[in-house]
Amino acid sequence: MRVEDILGVARERLATVAEDALLIDAAKLLSNPGCNLVVVCDDGGKAIGVITKTDIVNRISQCTGCSCSMPASRVMSTEIVSCRSNDVLSDVWFAIRKRGLKNVPIVDDRLAPIGVANARDVLQSLLDDVEHEEKLLQDYVMGVGYQ
Repeated sequence: MRVEDILGVARERLATVAEDALLIDAAKLLSNPGCNLVVVCDDGGKAIGVITKTDIVNRISQCTGCSCSMPASRVMSTEIVSCRSNDVLSDVWFAIRKRGLKNVPIVDDRLAPIGVANARDVLQSLLDDVEHEEKLLQDYVMGVGYQ
């Protein structure tokens, strides 16, 4: 199984802001149900960072006066763990688990975001694939469909 197998649902989760967007713009996107990660993009559309709800909470807890009107780029994490549509899902799951992530941006060849892979979706797809293979093996052993 590859990332492209979950791309439909991953595209629905994609939320982006420009690097000069305000932190409040990212916070508004993160307030939408199902949105847990905002990808920050440069003028060319390339992913240059990510902002999570935790990043917003940490920054807001330090706000005084109008300091929360800072650019999103000052809060984003620049070390992005991402994947591509042709990556193997088990490799993506390993990276997610190893780093304790919940979401990983999916990028194209230009490093432009095209979706967000959620850990639950990745794991569910892997489990479904194993169950399907197990059913096929069981049918084979039982001789179902072979006469």
